Amino acid sequence: MSIFQIYKNLGETPLETLDRLRIERLEYKDSTLTYAGRLDPMAEGILLVLSDEDNHRRDEFLGLEKEYEFDVLWGVETDTYDVLGKIVSSKIPAVFSKDGFRKMLEKFEGIYDQPYPPYSSQPVQGKPLFQWAREGRLGEIEIPKKEIDIKKLEHVRDTRIITVDLCEKILHNISLVKGDFRQEEIATLWREFFVKHPSTLFTYSTFRATVTSGAYMRGLAHTFGRELNCGGIALKIVRTRVGKYE
Repeated sequence: MSIFQIYKNLGETPLETLDRLRIERLEYKDSTLTYAGRLDPMAEGILLVLSDEDNHRRDEFLGLEKEYEFDVLWGVETDTYDVLGKIVSSKIPAVFSKDGFRKMLEKFEGIYDQPYPPYSSQPVQGKPLFQWAREGRLGEIEIPKKEIDIKKLEHVRDTRIITVDLCEKILHNISLVKGDFRQEEIATLWREFFVKHPSTLFTYSTFRATVTSGAYMRGLAHTFGRELNCGGIALKIVRTRVGKYE
């Protein structure tokens, strides 16, 4: 088989997933592997892998419809729109009306011009956005947008979580990441944040979305938080389907 799916683990980059595949499945040890549709380190789920003679079909698979289930933690904003970022603002406790929540879902179902997250690999003037962000030069450029179609957006449930459990979850997830993602600095900032909120009951909401290619769930989490005027980040992202692969 030269086109198949593998589960990208939380904390891995797609390239690390391919390296793991070569170790776990020796028949691909010497194959030329590529992936179709990247997932951020803080996202997990289905990753399509192409090998050898089907690598040239990558664009065909990049365009497939995708489904995600993702959790939005309310009351916090970070510069990456997920837990692997510096906290830039917080509004604890996060409060919003049920009517406002319903209207938000109705508003964003359909075609939407989504800005790329500042910490993403989208190139601008020959340099990825995350490099502009790390250099503190985002003010010098216009962040590009991509037209996406949110074909279905469903609110699944709300969950309450106490400080100690949320702290443990976030620090554990950050610890899974290798490479240079500022993770030591980020973990320290989260610890400091939780010291300031020792007995808070946080809320996160789980959503299920069917989208066209290129949609960022952490971008949606950030936009939802802004729409509800309370802030929001992606606490968990799982890609559950790519085209017919699930």
